[in-house]
Amino acid sequence: MRIGVIGTGRIGTIHANTLSRNREVGSLILTDVDPRRAQDLAHRLGETAAPGTDEIFQWGVDAVVITAATSAHADLIGRAARSGLPVFCEKPIALDLPGTLLALAEVEKAGTVLQMGFQRRFDKGYVGAREAVRSGRLGRLHTVRALTSDQSPPPPEWLPLSGGLFRDTLIHDFDVLRWVTGREVVDVYATGSDAGPAMFREAGDVDTGAAVLTLDDGTLATATAARLNGAGYDVRMELAGERDTVVVGLDDRTPVASTEPTGPPPADKPWPGFLERFGPAYEAELCAFVDVVRGQLANPCDGREALQALRIAEACEISRHEHRPVALAEVPDRLT
Repeated sequence: MRIGVIGTGRIGTIHANTLSRNREVGSLILTDVDPRRAQDLAHRLGETAAPGTDEIFQWGVDAVVITAATSAHADLIGRAARSGLPVFCEKPIALDLPGTLLALAEVEKAGTVLQMGFQRRFDKGYVGAREAVRSGRLGRLHTVRALTSDQSPPPPEWLPLSGGLFRDTLIHDFDVLRWVTGREVVDVYATGSDAGPAMFREAGDVDTGAAVLTLDDGTLATATAARLNGAGYDVRMELAGERDTVVVGLDDRTPVASTEPTGPPPADKPWPGFLERFGPAYEAELCAFVDVVRGQLANPCDGREALQALRIAEACEISRHEHRPVALAEVPDRLT
């Protein structure tokens, strides 16, 4: 199997390393807007660098992994679909609904595979939570609390390109909320604060956000995010039911300190970022993609799943700007 990797930045490098070690992958072709970066990575891995994206499609590959800039995702997905190639793409498909829906239409017209990179679906903690919910261990689920807090904010130049806190960060919580519970979000109420560094206000974004979400069975969920959490990278989900409560992300590296006299001590080595926290999950999702391409596994996260998470993020942005509850039915799920 020959796979083309478009984008050799931080996450692209991780994915290329994973694929290069996979015994089902015979070779990789790597490309990047910075040709030198692709060449250096290809040299380290013993793979081939291509001068541009055109060569990825001209030289012949069996599948494509897209880790390029977000603005390029939709066009690359469409190009791969028209070439009949299965695609793995980091989220999002696009930063807006029209671009997302157009790319999905191309994939569906071509009948090709699009697997989206929502790595939390491959994290053992979230897998365990899903099993706890689906097995009935928790009884009737009544409350879910999800949070994502970054230790350090992204570079200022990234913020205007990110889509904002709800689309860039909390979209992971929205996706895994649906995946763990098996329920759909019916309405949201969201707000945010830009009281932190000025770069967030200048980008029209917020550095802290919160949403209350109602699921279709009446379960209430909260999702919060922060860009500056000095204690460390903190990602958790609590699920409370009538019989039991479970927590994802609570371990000896969780950056939380108890004020109780008999509480656990602070973490010696708190998680510094998402790459460290979700390293095994990133590897697992790429190995799953290889199995999907080989026809050994059903697609674990297709483009329509990514669309539903984006619709929730869009509803939250509307709610934040208009200061009102927003029903998901207000956000389209198809081209009109």
